[in-house]
Amino acid sequence: MQQKNKIGRRAFITKSAKGIVSTSALLGAFPSIVPASVFGKNAPSNRINVGVIGTGRIALTHDMPGTIKFDNARIMAVCDPDSVRANNAKKFVNDFYTKKTGKTYDGVAVYENYKDLLQNKDVDAVIITTPDHWHAPIAVHAARAGKDIYMEKPASLTIEEGRIMSDAVYHTGRILQVGSQQRSMPQFRYAAELVRNGRIGQLKTVTVGLPGDPSGEAEPEMPIPKSLNYDLWLGTTPEVYYTEKRVHPQADLSRPGWLRCEQFGAGMITGWGSHHIDCSHWAMDTEHTGPIEVWGKAEFPKSGLWDVHGLFKTEALYANGVKMIVGNEFENGIRFEGTEGWIFVTRGDYAVTSSDPVAKKPSKALTASDPKIITSAIGPTEIHLYESSDHHGNWLDSIKSRKQPIAPVEVGHRSCSTCLIHHVVMKLGRKAYWDPAKERFKNDDEANAMLSRPQRHPYLIG
Repeated sequence: MQQKNKIGRRAFITKSAKGIVSTSALLGAFPSIVPASVFGKNAPSNRINVGVIGTGRIALTHDMPGTIKFDNARIMAVCDPDSVRANNAKKFVNDFYTKKTGKTYDGVAVYENYKDLLQNKDVDAVIITTPDHWHAPIAVHAARAGKDIYMEKPASLTIEEGRIMSDAVYHTGRILQVGSQQRSMPQFRYAAELVRNGRIGQLKTVTVGLPGDPSGEAEPEMPIPKSLNYDLWLGTTPEVYYTEKRVHPQADLSRPGWLRCEQFGAGMITGWGSHHIDCSHWAMDTEHTGPIEVWGKAEFPKSGLWDVHGLFKTEALYANGVKMIVGNEFENGIRFEGTEGWIFVTRGDYAVTSSDPVAKKPSKALTASDPKIITSAIGPTEIHLYESSDHHGNWLDSIKSRKQPIAPVEVGHRSCSTCLIHHVVMKLGRKAYWDPAKERFKNDDEANAMLSRPQRHPYLIG
């Protein structure tokens, strides 16, 4: 594995590839003329040409609709190792622009391998909406190719990959927005401001409630669909036989099975934990650091295809004395407890997709021990946090201004690495001591061995 690059990291924090064999062919082509009316009042020189890498459930129901609605963005390319999904995304874009202009539109290039898309000099920025194990490698290669990036969370499969990615984005000067869209929901920003401004006194404990994932039965080997480049889909991870529930449904956009396989991610601790721990850090003023002690336990399936953690409870201590408790016995959301009261914040009835594993009964988005806490105004001399009303729009604005977005890469890396630290102690079943500056466990070879994973050639991050 590539060694961590520490150069310039502290400067970046205060201010805020190679190895893939290109085997795929360009399946679609750009039209010679694109009607100016498609893109509203924005001149072609002011538009941001976007390529979408990974065109499954979240892309088609969240990230693509969230981006294509802006006149200053033009989705011009899509990429997926499953040609059915790639062509579905092409149809989505063409249909959108056809409806918008009243004229037939066919201006989307289709790729199988993202390396080919990155070589397209007309593409200014990419949206990475792949399975978790591909997030960091593609982001590194995109940054080195000069593309700005919107990347779904979690930031990385391992802590070492996350550090490589954050450093690559910093050194190339690219804009990267992590898809932690809770930061652009007003209740999460307001809750963080209330905590930062002492409305509940001195913060003592943060309790994070996450959904759970069921285990599954063993699944038989199946023929690889002709539409799927399965080796490319596996990427850096080991070769394993194909079965549909390991990958994604072929017939629809329901929740894919890879989310429950440790080969491709860590389960709910990073899936939803990246959202809630990120917003917890925002309120705790610990966005560029992490815990110093972590302990806990979890249940893991003893058989079957799906092997991510089940029921769990972990705890962490931060240098400022705040304790964070994370588990799936709590209501989905974040509870901040201080010396003078508490605040609970959640998404309410918001869900990215209909298959999100959340309680069907919506909760109030923001509650407190005293209603006066959440009706108090944040004064002009108090702490006001970064405000964004639209996560994709904020990304596009940042590309133009070259100012950091609301969920920049280092912040996303730190929230993801904290989730992965909790995952490590689930595996260890004991306490571990973390050094946030060195990003290593103290005197713990067993824990440090979990900071990275072997990568399969030729799909390397660096």
